[in-house]
Amino acid sequence: MQAQQPQSQQRRAEVTRNTNETQIRVAINLDGTGQQKLNTGVPFLDHMLDQIARHGLFDLDIEAKGDLHIDAHHTVEDVGITLGQAFALALKDKAGIRRYGHAYVPLDEALSRVVLDCSGRPGLEFHVPWKRAMIGGFDVDLTHEFFQGFVNHALVSLHIDNLRGENAHHQCETVFKAFGRALRMAVELDPRSAGIVPSTKGCL
Repeated sequence: MQAQQPQSQQRRAEVTRNTNETQIRVAINLDGTGQQKLNTGVPFLDHMLDQIARHGLFDLDIEAKGDLHIDAHHTVEDVGITLGQAFALALKDKAGIRRYGHAYVPLDEALSRVVLDCSGRPGLEFHVPWKRAMIGGFDVDLTHEFFQGFVNHALVSLHIDNLRGENAHHQCETVFKAFGRALRMAVELDPRSAGIVPSTKGCL
């Protein structure tokens, strides 16, 4: 089991983003234990963010107020943006990280695969054949908007594939769990390359 970093060395960041549509604060600790405090005003989004925290072992503190009287679009997208900004800030120069991460996660009949690269180049391949358009009151299209906002600001290449699934809730949950686990793998510090940026260019 990997030893937890001392408190003073943990990779942390806090970002606040205020617009006419949303007011968001995100605090992240990449070397946490999966603790979370989530209040976005979108209960299903909170549930999915909890998956990232628990399965990525990131500590997340996210507070969001948005124009939910219109719909959840701006809130979900802007949480993705702000989380991406905080992630990039906490990761610093990326020295010593594994850089790449991948995970397969099942949930009953559903199975998703997430592969990512902390490359410094934003890119999203999102392939989820949703079985229905809504999960309770949550529009499944907003899942793509969340991850697009994240990759644009975290500067990662992210491939998401739901390989099978009949229940949209299961499809979505496997995506977020796999994302958390893949991200955890990518940002783990590799003791064999301590202090070395994992790129032949010497920077990411």
